[in-house]
Amino acid sequence: MKLRLFLVLLLLANAGYWLWSRGDLAGFGLAPASLNEREPQRLGRQVHPEWLQIRKDARAAP
Repeated sequence: MKLRLFLVLLLLANAGYWLWSRGDLAGFGLAPASLNEREPQRLGRQVHPEWLQIRKDARAAP
């Protein structure tokens, strides 16, 4: 019985985290911070991100 209760609580916690991370709980005032609010210094460190090109013919390093 204890294991069943633990499993149900774990599933509810996972479902709650999933809903929170998607922003579905924003109506209740529970929403994660956007990426710009969490790490603004990362956006400031980017140097010409529009120059990045992804090539299909490039091989991965061994």
